[in-house]
Amino acid sequence: MSSTNRTSAPSVGAEGSANIEQFGYKQELKRSLSFWDLLIYGLIFMVPIAPFGIYGYVAQGSYGMVALAYLIGMVGMIFTALSYARMSEAFPIAGSVYSYAQRGINEHVGFFSGWVILLDYIMIPSLLYLISSSALHDVLPGVPVYVWLVVFIAINTIINIFGIEITAKANKIILVLELLVLVVFVVAAVITVAKGVNGASFTLKPLYDKAHFNLTTVMGAVSVAVLSFLGFDAISTLAEETKGGKKVVGRAVIFSLLIVGIIFIIQTWVAALVWPDYTTFENADVAFYQIAEVAGGPWLKWTTIIATAFAWGIANALVAQAAISRILYSMARDKKLPGVLGKIHPTFKTPYISILLVGAISLVVTVIFTKQIATLTSLVNFGALTAFLFLHLSVINYFIRKQKSKNYLKHLIFPLIGFVIIGYVWYSLDAASKKFGFVWMGIGIAYMIYLKLTKKDSSLAGEI
Repeated sequence: MSSTNRTSAPSVGAEGSANIEQFGYKQELKRSLSFWDLLIYGLIFMVPIAPFGIYGYVAQGSYGMVALAYLIGMVGMIFTALSYARMSEAFPIAGSVYSYAQRGINEHVGFFSGWVILLDYIMIPSLLYLISSSALHDVLPGVPVYVWLVVFIAINTIINIFGIEITAKANKIILVLELLVLVVFVVAAVITVAKGVNGASFTLKPLYDKAHFNLTTVMGAVSVAVLSFLGFDAISTLAEETKGGKKVVGRAVIFSLLIVGIIFIIQTWVAALVWPDYTTFENADVAFYQIAEVAGGPWLKWTTIIATAFAWGIANALVAQAAISRILYSMARDKKLPGVLGKIHPTFKTPYISILLVGAISLVVTVIFTKQIATLTSLVNFGALTAFLFLHLSVINYFIRKQKSKNYLKHLIFPLIGFVIIGYVWYSLDAASKKFGFVWMGIGIAYMIYLKLTKKDSSLAGEI
């Protein structure tokens, strides 16, 4: 594979999409996605109703200032989204932070960034399947959790193999259903508050409660809430399947984050108004469903439970599996992972071996972590936040040091702010997540050394 001139500015092909041949790659994936497809993809990945599943933990951790936790999370992620936009314009290729750090800093940092983001992307489908299957098991206790797991994994794997266009069409339908459920909940909640049910009233306390505010405590809650935002970055993995120009990916990343952030703040704010005493939840796992029952009765409670199960188990997991398969594909064609993972289906033009592998790993991981959802959540957050730190450094190093950019606001100040905010959230992660995360990083270092010693990896000519 030729690797000459891999770091030059991308040209644009006939369809208005960036030409990846100059980076040493062939156009193997099918370009069919528009800005709107990417926007919907990002919204689906983040799940507009994501707070339904973790509301209780965020509310308790933030002393009721759950809307503030999501606001801080959104602000922090905006700067990360800006860094993704900058790098996706410079390097419009699949691989996400792996490709950006590889070319923005160097090969070794790129591999390491790819390795830590794998922890996020490989684990997140498993987490989604597990939460969804557990929720449906509560609704239909006669059906074992493992049955739901197999059903979810099989459906998503088949859809992803058939092609990204099928995934995009499924996303649109699922997104509409999620938003309908969300609108019904918000309307019912506002009516409940207006009536003053159980002492509910309109107040700013979900955003700021002076009597209980503590930055350290709130940031601890943000480290949990940030799970809801993970996924906007996955849009960048579809760069080689996007049409319309090199700026499309960056715009979709930023707009999807802003839209879903506002949605998160609204729904958690009204939920906190309906149930102001966050210390009285029977169980943090089902706190939101208790609130839904107060707002609309048992029918709304069961509607939110079922919506959460299918939004996480089908919609979110579907795009998560698509994202990680593209990263595996990107690393495999660079010989950082076994070459078989880079194989493209001759008919559907998808990395089908990688998709099948993710499905198999998801099944194994869900069996291992069936009773350890909290641990799995921590691993996902550790991988994502660590990769984001490398992303911000890549922007600074590539544009300021290598390209001698004088646009200090975009290429230095913004990524520095993002680095500091993400770094503080990373610092607020629990000790267990850091322990497991560092073990994963150690394995990555050992694997990277193995690749070098056996000379099985490829190197980028014209070292960046």
